[in-house]
Amino acid sequence: MLDNRFDPAAVEDRIYQAWVEAGAFKAGRPERVDAEPYCIVIPPPNVTGSLHMGHALNNTLQDILCRFERMRGKDVLWQVGTDHAGIATQMVVERQLAERQLPGRREMGREAFVERVWTWKEESGGTIINQLKKLGASCDWSRERFTMDEGLSRAVLKVFVRLYKEGLIYKDKRLVNWDPKFQSAISDLEVLQVEMKGHLWHFRYPLADGVTYEHPIAFDENGLPYEFETRDYIVVATTRPETMLGDTAVAVHPEDPRYQGLVAAKAKVRLPLVGRLIPIVADEYSDPTKGTGAVKITPAHDFNDFEVGRRHDLAMINVLDAEARMTLAGNADFLEGAQAGADLDAVLALDGQSREAARKAVIALMEERGLVDKIEPHTNMVPHGDRSNVVIEPWLTDQWYVDAHTLAQPALAAVREGRTNFVPKNWEKTYFEWLENIQPWCVSRQLWWGHQIPAWYGPDGTVFVEETEEEAVAAALAHCVQAGIITDAEAQELAVDADKRANLITRDEDVLDTWFSSALWPFSTLGWPDETPELKRYYPTSVLITGFDIIFFWVARMMMMGLHFMDDVVPFKDVYIHALVRDEKGAKMSKSKGNVIDPLDLVEKYGADALRFTLAAMAAQGRDIKLATSRVEGYRNFATKLWNAARFAEMNGCGRDAAFDPRKVESTLARWILGETQKAGEEITEAIGAYRFNEAAGAAYRFVWNIFCDWYLELAKPVFTGVDEALKAETRATTAFVLDEILKLLHPFMPFLTEELWARTVEGGVPRTSLLALAPWSTLDGLEAPHAEGEIGWVIDLIAEIRSVRAEMNVPAGAQIPLVLVAARQATVDRVTVWNDVLVRLARLSGISFAEDAPAGSVQLVVRGETAALPLAGVIDMEAEAARLGKELAKAADDIAKVDAKLGNADFIKRAPEEVIEEQRERRETAQARAEKIREALARLGKAA
Repeated sequence: MLDNRFDPAAVEDRIYQAWVEAGAFKAGRPERVDAEPYCIVIPPPNVTGSLHMGHALNNTLQDILCRFERMRGKDVLWQVGTDHAGIATQMVVERQLAERQLPGRREMGREAFVERVWTWKEESGGTIINQLKKLGASCDWSRERFTMDEGLSRAVLKVFVRLYKEGLIYKDKRLVNWDPKFQSAISDLEVLQVEMKGHLWHFRYPLADGVTYEHPIAFDENGLPYEFETRDYIVVATTRPETMLGDTAVAVHPEDPRYQGLVAAKAKVRLPLVGRLIPIVADEYSDPTKGTGAVKITPAHDFNDFEVGRRHDLAMINVLDAEARMTLAGNADFLEGAQAGADLDAVLALDGQSREAARKAVIALMEERGLVDKIEPHTNMVPHGDRSNVVIEPWLTDQWYVDAHTLAQPALAAVREGRTNFVPKNWEKTYFEWLENIQPWCVSRQLWWGHQIPAWYGPDGTVFVEETEEEAVAAALAHCVQAGIITDAEAQELAVDADKRANLITRDEDVLDTWFSSALWPFSTLGWPDETPELKRYYPTSVLITGFDIIFFWVARMMMMGLHFMDDVVPFKDVYIHALVRDEKGAKMSKSKGNVIDPLDLVEKYGADALRFTLAAMAAQGRDIKLATSRVEGYRNFATKLWNAARFAEMNGCGRDAAFDPRKVESTLARWILGETQKAGEEITEAIGAYRFNEAAGAAYRFVWNIFCDWYLELAKPVFTGVDEALKAETRATTAFVLDEILKLLHPFMPFLTEELWARTVEGGVPRTSLLALAPWSTLDGLEAPHAEGEIGWVIDLIAEIRSVRAEMNVPAGAQIPLVLVAARQATVDRVTVWNDVLVRLARLSGISFAEDAPAGSVQLVVRGETAALPLAGVIDMEAEAARLGKELAKAADDIAKVDAKLGNADFIKRAPEEVIEEQRERRETAQARAEKIREALARLGKAA
């Protein structure tokens, strides 16, 4: 006998263990060797990570697909694994060392530190894997991979070496996002833009060689200048005064009339404090509508300036070191062209100071010399390291790069040709825009935890890129002989004496960006570079489920690498991009706002099924999820509803019958519910197949709660208590059969509840032959019953309409009212004869009669072409009710007008947070729906809205 209630905490771990012991999630099960393969690779979570709501959504959707396709008989591989997370993991271990007052990584050395990280990974890493199991994820845990395991490391080496030898990996000096705390380049994804209040300093840069020009200072109503002043300087504005020491040009727009004479004359300015002569260049980067239209160009400390510098062949002068301190003394690039004197001495005194201290000093020096034109308050976005929380520095340094532009072309073509499809399709635009404007991909990081770059440097600086040190030594020896650095005899001696060749080559200390190894994920996890059976069977994968924020960092790079290394075969056929999970007001979750919802807390309180169903039900394509705890509680109640329905069926003797044939049932009620079951199965199957998860969940919810629980079981009650034993037996078998189909249809969404009911609803019935996770998907056909649907559907719709009218018209709950069917057809009369007691009981009627015309003072409703009337005169005050509804309609119209005024205000749209705008739109939708219901009620009263 089923318990009084379903307790998720009491069953989830037990059920999960049963799945694992049965090998339910393993790919390549013997009975499926000839089945169609289906593969999803999990976006590998950081080994340091813990489950957040984005993970919960992402993995719930993947699990729905995997369970669905597994039940459809496919050979499913949900490939799982974790990412080594370079900076994050190194930071965790370094913090641990500091907390335990142990030597830091530099004191212990690279080898010992890396060994320490591996120890931490084995003991504490991968917490998120166990949390995914709490969520019910049906991954093939026997195939768990790690981006630094032996196989994936071999793949990384092979890819790097091959790309290098193909000319697609190279070393270059470019600007990178530099984290002064970690002293490493970081990716754009690891940079947070933080709004900060600061200042905009306007500096005067003197023109060289006595050059002057006429600068406009007054303009007429048409914007034309009519008053000028002679100037021997140009004013530039900056938010970072300390970087001016590295300026190598001033840029103006080529069509800015104020400066065209200076550009034509190839005029120069003398950089204040340094004395370096720098050119005035014409470049469209300068915006003539902003400020003075002249901008300082510091190619070594600003990404936009770097591109201007490349276009005009400007010097790149780095004035900061790896710790973001001023590096001026002995800096040959800085000192070239500088004028000796008091100003330069004052600047050189800043050597070694922090950028913050240098900023204050530079401003003071400029003020002392009368070169500060004005200072304005200014708010701008300042990049910060997401883990270090320090200001990120655009810094010029030597790094390893991938020629992403070349690799991007096949990736663009694959999506344009439809070999890979984005869902929703609008994300293709984002993908195209990034790949069409892609920059070289910086893949080196100045860390110790990660894949060390397989590059060695010889005594003359020549680089040797090979998969092993032995191959690098051989290449170095051959080169050194050819270059005359060593003789053949010395080379032969070094080849056999490891100690003597120890100083021949030195390995590059950098490691690879973690995105480099994860870009290989779809094929490296399947065994590449070996030609494994798994690679042959499961590649390309079927679909990728991921968030929009890593389309650039991961999706595009997997496309590039997959096409390049897998013979132009795409890594996945579909890419489903899910939206963000926000709080119930639509605000983005963040620790600083204090609005983060922990999915594990919700699982503990309401069960994994309730959380999973909530996320699926709200996962509309292209729309962010506004998650309220009340929604999760509501779907917990849905689970309870199904559990109670199963208990009701059990108490009424509804057991599985091996001889039951759904196509041979005779009663109208049985034929109706079986037809509805087929219809629900088709809707859910189609929706999941099209990645419309919310529609699939919605169809399942409506069928289970409304059709099966609310209507079918209610209509079956008289049968269970009746005397017709044959009808009772058929209804019991039908109920058990439909309940089984419900468990199948709900299993991808609510695996724990359904698996428990599958195991428990067998007493006195036919034993189960498998776990529900491996049971065949519901594939009913031939159960359509138009006549039964016409009859039962009419009964249900009539009761629902009467209930709606009662609510709209404020009919007292206990009042029984008459129903008059107007000019009814014989079929309707027959239906009422059969269902009279049900109609009276469920619609709270005093009786049902027939007439050719509707009685005076009645509310009319049309149900499937049949007119029904509810004589409410005397039950309610019709005129007063009409007046009340009129007032409600006016209030709804007023609410709509207020929202329209806000949404029509361009300033409001510009300034209001996204969640506030979305809230206003939802208010409008709610008010419109309320107004429509009121109009319908007024129409029933015969009043025009």
